[in-house]
Amino acid sequence: MDNENPQTSDAPPDDPPATQTEPVELPLEGQLAQAKEEADKFRNNWHRAEADFQNYKKRTDQERDELRRFGSVSIVINLLPVLDDFERAFGSLDARLAGLSWFDGILLIYRKLNQLLENNGVTPIQTEGETFDPRFHEAVAHVDGEEGKVLSEVQRGYKLHDRVLRPAMVVVGKGTEEEEDGKKEEEGNEAAPS
Repeated sequence: MDNENPQTSDAPPDDPPATQTEPVELPLEGQLAQAKEEADKFRNNWHRAEADFQNYKKRTDQERDELRRFGSVSIVINLLPVLDDFERAFGSLDARLAGLSWFDGILLIYRKLNQLLENNGVTPIQTEGETFDPRFHEAVAHVDGEEGKVLSEVQRGYKLHDRVLRPAMVVVGKGTEEEEDGKKEEEGNEAAPS
């Protein structure tokens, strides 16, 4: 056992293999440039993150405002037929009943309901005498009268702030027969060769 040679063991030699390389140190200017580059990268990422957060904040504020303004749409839409019923009832009531206390009570309830809706941004759409606008009006009939003008209202329409909840059903003028005959004559004269 004394014959064992410590140098013949399988242990690797103390010298590092030739394939390993020492990290090369950059000169100070290179290190400074690299650090500046990293700092710029981090600052740009921070600016992007800050801009994304501001956009997110604006978007959530806008969504919250929209929800606050238009969150009651379904309730309001369901109340509109009640307003219609009140208006039809008042329109068909005998004038002799107008001074009775129960009639005045119902009228007061109708006014309170109207005021409540107005306070929440619900307004009726203007119709009679207005120019027909398909964004706000739905034509249910065309009769003789001033062309393109709303002549009468069949059912009142309503807006919530700037959105149409229900378009107004209206009767629209199509012009008079005399105007139509005059237009046909003009068209016939234009088509006829001279």
